[in-house]
Amino acid sequence: MEYGRAGWVRVPVGDDAARWATRGKCLRVLVVVHNVTAATRLLDVLPLFDDDWRVQLLVTCTGSSAFAAGTAELLADTGVPVLPWEQAAEAEADLVVSASFGGQLDVLSGKLAILSHGVGYTKRLATPDTGSGAGAAVPAPVFGLAPEWLLSQGAPVADALVLSHPEQYERLRIACPEAAPTAVLAGDPCFDRMLAARPYRERFRRALGVRPGQQLVLLNSTWNSESLFGDGRGGGDVVAALLDRVSAEFPVDEYRFAAVLHPNIWHGHGPGQIRAWLDRARRAGLALIDPLKGWRQALLAADAVIGDHGSVTYYAAALGTPVLLGAAPLDALDPDAPISAFMREAPRLDPDASLSAQIERLIRRHRPLSGPAGFTTSVPGESAVRLRRLFYSMMGAPEPGWPASLKPLPLPDYEAGTTTVPLHVLSQVLGPGEVAVSRRAGPRPMAGPDHDGELHVAVHEDTRDVDQLDLADVIFRDGAPDDPRFDSPSVWTAEVLRRHQGCSLAAYVTGPSACVVRVRGEEPFRVVAAPGADAGGISGPDPAAYASALYAWLATGSPDAAAADKRLMQAMADGLSVRTGTRLHRVRVVPLTPLGMTGMSEAERGLTG
Repeated sequence: MEYGRAGWVRVPVGDDAARWATRGKCLRVLVVVHNVTAATRLLDVLPLFDDDWRVQLLVTCTGSSAFAAGTAELLADTGVPVLPWEQAAEAEADLVVSASFGGQLDVLSGKLAILSHGVGYTKRLATPDTGSGAGAAVPAPVFGLAPEWLLSQGAPVADALVLSHPEQYERLRIACPEAAPTAVLAGDPCFDRMLAARPYRERFRRALGVRPGQQLVLLNSTWNSESLFGDGRGGGDVVAALLDRVSAEFPVDEYRFAAVLHPNIWHGHGPGQIRAWLDRARRAGLALIDPLKGWRQALLAADAVIGDHGSVTYYAAALGTPVLLGAAPLDALDPDAPISAFMREAPRLDPDASLSAQIERLIRRHRPLSGPAGFTTSVPGESAVRLRRLFYSMMGAPEPGWPASLKPLPLPDYEAGTTTVPLHVLSQVLGPGEVAVSRRAGPRPMAGPDHDGELHVAVHEDTRDVDQLDLADVIFRDGAPDDPRFDSPSVWTAEVLRRHQGCSLAAYVTGPSACVVRVRGEEPFRVVAAPGADAGGISGPDPAAYASALYAWLATGSPDAAAADKRLMQAMADGLSVRTGTRLHRVRVVPLTPLGMTGMSEAERGLTG
């Protein structure tokens, strides 16, 4: 007997599987993955089979996508047996679930259910055999609604085509009436997971390092040359220009930026290449969001989105988040789809106007459009119940006795958002013990009526721009106060001032609201946020901003050492008021006790808020 072909799975399927399988009487559910994008939507629904000992999950990849990279690793991470496509085509299955029309789905056994891997079916996309597309004489068919995608030899490919809203059925009925009987209204599991996670928005913001008073702006791009991240538009490379303007226009203590890029961008160009392209932006504080695990949480955390014609932008609008369109190629969309109406109504990015002014106006004047929230799903919160009912009815098996549910969105790992490019700090002493600071990660601000005050340079010790360390007025870093690599914050600050003779102040950030500071010629001390300003232990901006405010306070007025000592004593007695944007933060300057070098007493913990 031949024991299977090379690479084929022998357990729990295969010619001799009955000999080796521990549980061989299970219903087989075959999950068909086209690429990482489609897989993300299938991962939403796999938990509907959790705890059912009657079901054996299997997974395969069609191998038909141009975006194959990353798929094998993702399938391996599921821990489910991965069948080569040739074996999957021969294996018996009770249910086949796909989130794409790619590949020869009609050769698979078992009932086939196809889900959307976006916000319904909205985009035009040529089939491999039509050759039509953008710029062709005949427009490409609408993916998921046209006969070119839905039919094989005149018959529907799918036994069940899952829709999230009745308007999709109306477009389906007109575009491909032969497939209309397969339509099933079952909601949107991806959006339902976001709706369920809304109460945890502040946790997601804290996980992304968004501090009180900061606005989180999300840059979102679908794939292809006409997208926000693409370089095929006549107006130039929008994202590259945007990132330069972000650094120049937005103070780091008032704004946090993040980027959500389509998986086809990540895996088409390579994650390493994406990180290389965005290296300086990331060092300037941009959070690059994992396209598989973290994009929904980032979307819930955002205060505004700069996006394009992709599903994520539409999801943002459906959540009520202000959206500014940086790219909106209407010819790539079904003109009858609700997303096309949204693209015509939503505000557009003006590449020649101030970006910061546009974002401020967008947030201030925002009134959610009714379309996205109404058309994303007609049955919010019901997808788990409807999909499980559909899947088990297709297998001819009774549902489990417990309620159907989707997994909650996980809390992402904490990302501090440390800025390591040199910071140009504009400071103004507004009164006794009150200092306003505006830190920018871009070019040195120009003098003018909007930039009154004194400038100094603050540089993170881990900067890639190492030549700037000898030009820095303030050098800072962050880390645990008991990190043995630095001995102690006190030792580190002394080493920095000894190594960089042009530096006047060194600050070691020990936590979200405190830092150890040493001024040249002085003993070290702690600068901490006053208690009670905000909940959650984070009472204001990055403590390195407090260090810059203290530097500005000590440098004001008479330059002699005696005057600086007097100002330092005043700060230690009365504290400082630090203004970032419209927010005022009270700061205490306290002696550094021996315990403060490696930990905090209960009293000191109270000072950090």
